[in-house]
Amino acid sequence: MEKNEAGFRNEAHEIAKYFDSTKDYQLSEYVMALLSDVNTFVPQGMSYTSPFLTKVSTNTGTLPLPTPIKDDIVGVINAVNHNVGVHTFIFEGLPGTGKTESVKHVARILNRELYVVDFESIVDSKMGQTSKNIAEMFKELRGLPHPDRIVVLFDEIDALALDRINSNDIREMGRVTSSVLKGLDGLSESIVLVATTNLYKKLDQALTRRFDAVVNFDRYSRDDLLDIAEIIADEFLDKFKSLARDKRLLRKIIDAMATIPLPGDLHNIIKTAITFSDPSNKYDYFIKLYKSCSGLHAIPDLNSLKEQGFTIREMEVLSGISKSQISRELAGKQ
Repeated sequence: MEKNEAGFRNEAHEIAKYFDSTKDYQLSEYVMALLSDVNTFVPQGMSYTSPFLTKVSTNTGTLPLPTPIKDDIVGVINAVNHNVGVHTFIFEGLPGTGKTESVKHVARILNRELYVVDFESIVDSKMGQTSKNIAEMFKELRGLPHPDRIVVLFDEIDALALDRINSNDIREMGRVTSSVLKGLDGLSESIVLVATTNLYKKLDQALTRRFDAVVNFDRYSRDDLLDIAEIIADEFLDKFKSLARDKRLLRKIIDAMATIPLPGDLHNIIKTAITFSDPSNKYDYFIKLYKSCSGLHAIPDLNSLKEQGFTIREMEVLSGISKSQISRELAGKQ
């Protein structure tokens, strides 16, 4: 109450010593851990039930990101660890760019529990009820017993806070957005809050100004996506030891697409090709991948494959025709 941090810590140390002298070592260790700047002690019983927050596992797979985005994610972690009050962030970008998965990695690296706000339980058709729910949700956040052990995710925050001016129901959306703004203003700096959005430009500017930093996930080059395709394929192929690996062919198939999908869709395309493949044919997933990427129902003729830059060996993989026969057929067409 007196904002005397040094005095508070001294008193807390005395309390810890008292518990130690009475042989209540667990309580003594607990108090000392809370005073430590290192998150080495996680209090038991931290999980709690809430109508608005759902605990999410931070156990996630590999997250391949372009260097600029990766550097910003590292910057977010550094900012939190500096303990200077920078604790609210917006991750903005198209669907499938890795925003939500990045939040999971941030929580895991910071050794914090991750809770996602359940917007379905907040948004209500009754006039004014959504604003009340938002206020109640932020009240819960302010009352968290261990805010420095929490990351809160507002996934697709645009569901709550679209621009008040452009909203069809201006007055109601104004009340909703104002409730979010008020809640953010009273949020403890110990809580890390990350909001994701696909509609950053449509968010109310008063809202975006409340956040300490914005990370743009729309920074994937074509080469980035090809590299990510390799990483995704390797992750799945590690589980399918009998399947062949050919990074050059994989990249060539993906690169033949006019527009390479973003990581979320790319992940699904590669996963389907590998998991749907015939186990008796170690190259079958390349055939399925080619069909999926090209939009064709069958592998085209050899001459078309040659025009696309595939080698004779790669044509053998895709067509199932031997290299010698491919050479003869191509020679006969010349």
